Amino acid sequence: MNSGSSSGSGGAWKLKPAAGFTKPSGPVALLILDGVGLGPEEEYNAFHTARTPFLDTLMAGKAPDGSRVLSGRLDASGKSVGLPDMGDMGNSEVGHNAMGAGRVFAQGAKLVNNAFADGSYAKSDVWKWLVEPCMGDGTSTLHLMGLYSDGNVHSHVNHVTQMVECAIEKGVKRIRLHILADGRDVGEKSALDYIGPLEKRLDTLRKAGTDVAVASGGGRMVVTMDRYEADWSIVQRGWTAHVLADTDKLASFPSASQAVQHFYDSDPKMTDQYLPPFVVVDEDGKAKGPIEDGDSVLFWNFRGDRAIEISVAFEAPSGEFPHFDRVRVPDVRYAGMMQYDGDRGLPKRFLVSPPSIDRTVGEYTVRNGLKRFSISETQKYGHVTYFYNGNRSSKFDEDKELYVCIPSYQEREDTRPWMKCAEVTDAAIDAVKAFTPDLMVLNYPNGDMCGHTGSTTAARMGMEAVDLCLARLVPKLLEAGAVVVITADHGNCEGMATLDKKTGKPVPGTQPEGWKPLTSHTMEQVPVLVLGEGVDKLEMNDDARWSTDAPECKGPGIANLGGTVLNLLGFEAPSDFLPSVVKPATSA
Repeated sequence: MNSGSSSGSGGAWKLKPAAGFTKPSGPVALLILDGVGLGPEEEYNAFHTARTPFLDTLMAGKAPDGSRVLSGRLDASGKSVGLPDMGDMGNSEVGHNAMGAGRVFAQGAKLVNNAFADGSYAKSDVWKWLVEPCMGDGTSTLHLMGLYSDGNVHSHVNHVTQMVECAIEKGVKRIRLHILADGRDVGEKSALDYIGPLEKRLDTLRKAGTDVAVASGGGRMVVTMDRYEADWSIVQRGWTAHVLADTDKLASFPSASQAVQHFYDSDPKMTDQYLPPFVVVDEDGKAKGPIEDGDSVLFWNFRGDRAIEISVAFEAPSGEFPHFDRVRVPDVRYAGMMQYDGDRGLPKRFLVSPPSIDRTVGEYTVRNGLKRFSISETQKYGHVTYFYNGNRSSKFDEDKELYVCIPSYQEREDTRPWMKCAEVTDAAIDAVKAFTPDLMVLNYPNGDMCGHTGSTTAARMGMEAVDLCLARLVPKLLEAGAVVVITADHGNCEGMATLDKKTGKPVPGTQPEGWKPLTSHTMEQVPVLVLGEGVDKLEMNDDARWSTDAPECKGPGIANLGGTVLNLLGFEAPSDFLPSVVKPATSA
């Protein structure tokens, strides 16, 4: 695991020319097919069953101009991207971090797990600051909120359980939980599997003398967890449920489990990620847990993208928050599990320090006088900027960088699986001519966002739309003298069915295909394709590895793409970067 040395500081940013590599006359274009893995060639593999003639030709080794395409497979999950175990599925945040860093850094899940394993979070000044006003017989309440599942992508239920018990040990008398159902990184209708045991545990704690209860909730895709300012009404629904506990505007129920069951019964197609916001009330119909002056609030997600906006809502002063009417802004002590945006210092206080990722590919590029262009639609814009930059939202050089965000549709992706890939393609083609970048970083979100819907039809259509766009974009790039690298950040759409662990066959379910949908990421390897100017003088580097000491490492991972991009730009990568997945051909 790399700790990130500072060898790039102090004027040492200048990179040497790489032997055997020549900078192309056009850009090096890193095209990221979000959520597209290499799974079994079965009917439930939307990538395999989609009609993608352009990608099929590339993967068969032939470029549009008849030249050679190099191809390989990359690890994109577990320890290869800095997660705790090889059984941890990759995700877009850590994937783009890894590709931009060129090294493997311990990620949020691992850092937080470590802090909870050794109890160091509870010894921090921030934890003490949060629980202090809620101890004893005072009137303040400790509010804990976030995504409640064990998906380990944004959060983990074990952290919540541990914090509740620790707070009680510290003398906190009243605790309220505001839970967001997942259905995306775990089973699409698994909320009750988490809420049922939670409510039983809380009942035991109440009998032991602590006033602890679930106060509000909703589904992650419609309540609280918006990202990249795509739809502030999502955050507003969360504010109305968690903070205001407005039972006039929102549905109310005696318990969270009853709320979820009601929504299931009302709409058989309802899945957890789209559960409407709700408020939990007592026997008199009074909300159990509005957030009031003097309370403490912790947002327990460790991943940043979907935690930033709710943090802004809590911390922005009156008059400096134009996104919606907060009605009232309680004077609370607010903290996050981690700092979600280091550039903006959001939030001001946090339990666990985030990974310190320095000397990214993007920074090396501009510090060596090259121009960089990043583009996606809203859903993944922050991934090709903030995450690719090592969790930095600002540019390294205003003159040398162009970032373009194409506004996403606000409707569900299963109703518009093509998303905005055509508009992203148009803008990318225009930028090649007008901005003439040396490095292009582009993300097509369709494989991931459509994969999360559980609809195999939508996922297939999304991949077909991407294939059409690649068939337009790649030839334009090749005409401009580019080297094109096509890859993915993790798997998703190649596994659209929940599989029986014993038989390996799809579990029967409600989808038109007859199986139970899988909405989460996978642990499959992802493709890497390299084509374009000068690639005929290169070959795949069979010796590339994402680790030299991890016994699980059998080959390269997506973190190896950092050194790959720098080499293709004609630079020798820093000594601590992982080796490139391509190398000069021995016969060249």
